[in-house]
Amino acid sequence: MTSDTPVSPGNLPAEPNSFIGRERDLAELADILGRVRALTLCGPGGIGKTRLAFRLAAMLARCYPDGVWIADLADVDRITARASEPGETEDGPLPAGAGDPDLNDRLVPLVTAALGIRQEPDRLLADTLTEALRPRSALLILDTCEHLVQACAELVQRLLAGCPGLRVIATSREPLGVRGEIIWRVPPLGLPPDTGADAARYEAVRLFVERAVAVRPGFALDQSNLAAVTDICRTLDGVPLAIELAAAWVRSLSAEQISSRLADRFELLAQGNRAAPPRQQTLRATVEWSYELLTAAERLLLSRLSVFHGWSLRMAEQVCADEQIPADQVLDLLRALIDKSLVSLDAELNGGARYRLLDTVRELAAERSIATGEMPRMRLVHRDCALALAETIAGQAFVRGAPSWPQRVAMYHRVQADRPNLQLALACCVQRGDAEEGLRLCDALSGSWLASGNVSEGAGWLDRLLAIEAVVSPGVRARALAVRAELAFEQLDYDGAADYARACLEYSAACKDGNPAGGFRLLALTELMSGRPSEALAHADAAVAAARQLADEWEEGISLATRAAALAGQRELAEAEEAFQQALEVLRDNNGWGVANVLYGLGRVARARRDPDAAARYFQAALDLYRQIDARPEMARCLAGIGWVTLAQGEVAAAARHLTESMQLSLDAGHRLAIGRGLQALAALAQASGDLAVAVRLAGTAMAVFEAIGPLPSAAASRRLDRLLGSAGSALGSAAVTSLLAEGRAMSPHQAVQLAAARPEQVPAAPNGHRPGGQLTDREMEVAVLAARGLSNRGIGKELFITQATAARHIANIFTKLGVTSRAQLVSWMADNAAERD
Repeated sequence: MTSDTPVSPGNLPAEPNSFIGRERDLAELADILGRVRALTLCGPGGIGKTRLAFRLAAMLARCYPDGVWIADLADVDRITARASEPGETEDGPLPAGAGDPDLNDRLVPLVTAALGIRQEPDRLLADTLTEALRPRSALLILDTCEHLVQACAELVQRLLAGCPGLRVIATSREPLGVRGEIIWRVPPLGLPPDTGADAARYEAVRLFVERAVAVRPGFALDQSNLAAVTDICRTLDGVPLAIELAAAWVRSLSAEQISSRLADRFELLAQGNRAAPPRQQTLRATVEWSYELLTAAERLLLSRLSVFHGWSLRMAEQVCADEQIPADQVLDLLRALIDKSLVSLDAELNGGARYRLLDTVRELAAERSIATGEMPRMRLVHRDCALALAETIAGQAFVRGAPSWPQRVAMYHRVQADRPNLQLALACCVQRGDAEEGLRLCDALSGSWLASGNVSEGAGWLDRLLAIEAVVSPGVRARALAVRAELAFEQLDYDGAADYARACLEYSAACKDGNPAGGFRLLALTELMSGRPSEALAHADAAVAAARQLADEWEEGISLATRAAALAGQRELAEAEEAFQQALEVLRDNNGWGVANVLYGLGRVARARRDPDAAARYFQAALDLYRQIDARPEMARCLAGIGWVTLAQGEVAAAARHLTESMQLSLDAGHRLAIGRGLQALAALAQASGDLAVAVRLAGTAMAVFEAIGPLPSAAASRRLDRLLGSAGSALGSAAVTSLLAEGRAMSPHQAVQLAAARPEQVPAAPNGHRPGGQLTDREMEVAVLAARGLSNRGIGKELFITQATAARHIANIFTKLGVTSRAQLVSWMADNAAERD
């Protein structure tokens, strides 16, 4: 792929191996999806629902300009079920208060995380998701829904009602029951009717041969094994996963041996009275057959691996090794399980392999772990592994010196990849009532939650853990309260943030290992947001002093940045810049996320001091760091800062690029406050470009967004809006401005962005001067000629077969571009430039 090849949006993974057959199925499904908006692929486990959905999506990806997005729901049950209402689990009774019965609380965040949509602090996440998807032409795949049928049905119904360009494919063992849903039962692969020579063309046989060749390159279908291979495929009912599991044994068994052993297995099963559907019995029997063919060590490792949601080799060695499985044997055993198709290789991370279990295999392996009584111990070891991982990363990521920033970026991505494992660890802490370990884990994950925007997730875990009545060391509780205060602040809950900060200070005063710096810093921030910069400054000074006393350079740096913000709030810009520079010096060899935050603050101060070059440099430097960890809301703010600076310098085209990218990021994330601010910036851009009518419409859309949110924009933003409307009123008249504002209010933010993007860039008018008519479009020149002849807007509309309102908009644009304010001035301009037009 060349560097200029466009990258399609979405998260559709590459296919791990060749896709066999189902050509007719794919053609039929493509036709169905062209006619309906909700398609559910149903069938038993292992029938190929997920693979078929992904293949179909890959075929149709070009039909969805806003991307194909996949939300894997397979492990939601493992996280929520272990934090469910009080009751019995494999670990015994759950403590009262550990419940989280609402599966939607897990489902919606998982879907938004897959799409890169971030929670707004003052809004339900489902509302943000719906609004963000409303204008998109996209395909959403909800994979493995059977354990969340009701929650998935409610979400799909809501999304389809609010997002007309969205289509949904669900994979599930049972239908969702959504209105308008088409249920498509995934059939088994085609089986040959006999052992004739044409058996090789049937899908089931082709799949077996393809996978057998992958594990034993010399394998070939011939007359000596044709009957055995055909029998295997028939015995396994054409279930793809069962066939792949059987084919994996070609490495060590002949096709005849596999066929014979399977026949014995199924004859034994036939004597029982099993309630599961036949094909579900087939798959389970195949998994059990494969499991029983393993060595004792392989079976033990497989059962222990069921505790993970994806893992690395190092994690498997830490959690699964003991005197029965020495650590130096884990790799060889893992390789054996991969060869037998019981463990799957996942995408690499930071140059290291990752692994996962297929759902059906994991279910059986977990059953074995529970049956042997190992699961409670394995969950505890897994919890300790996750805690050690998080604390090790936090201990290295927020200190001066080594490791390097690229290594810290890799750590950030590692935490994101292991987010499900970390959630499982937190759920384990909640269930067991292990408040201290859970709060330590929350403290270690705070940086990831803040940088990624997953603040509500962190707040939820902290609230459950803080509510547990257990003995917790004051230092651990103090640090957890500081984190909770920070998350509340990000949620715009300033009163709550202040309360948590004060509680943090109380616990810090009662112990030697407390850190009051975080409490003082959060009090400073809440005072600043309440319009009390002098009180904020006093608390920021206390935070800096406390951090220095404890030699906590990370907290010292961000407290200095808070102090700088308080000084800027008092309009002491020189002192604010100095404080930001001090923060930068403390943090320069520390975490790049903190450095980026300080650089952004320096950019704002430089802009306020009328130093555009410095502001642009700071914003760009911050943007480069934010991009490396995909901190999109912060990226949007930096791009907006660069856009405002370039716009003030008259670089309209550059400003348009930056402001449009900023706006697109905000739209993708679904944040209305950022969207409203972005629309204001685009309105200012349109005004500077000489398109006053478009500017007023964009301002109308921004006003509608702000009114829906509640809080008004900043005083500076309000002043800009007033100046824009005042200028528009003078040039276009109050009636035209009222009409244009109404049009803008009726537009969605996406429509407004399309309007701004479709507008050609114009050069601003020189004060009190006329500009050549070449800047007018052909239609605008026609309107100008008719207006100069004395025709009214209605007359112009009749002459050109356009509406009166359209004619009025053309007149408004003409006035703006030519720098005139009346039709008399327009007549004069037409006369003055008649020779040039000729």
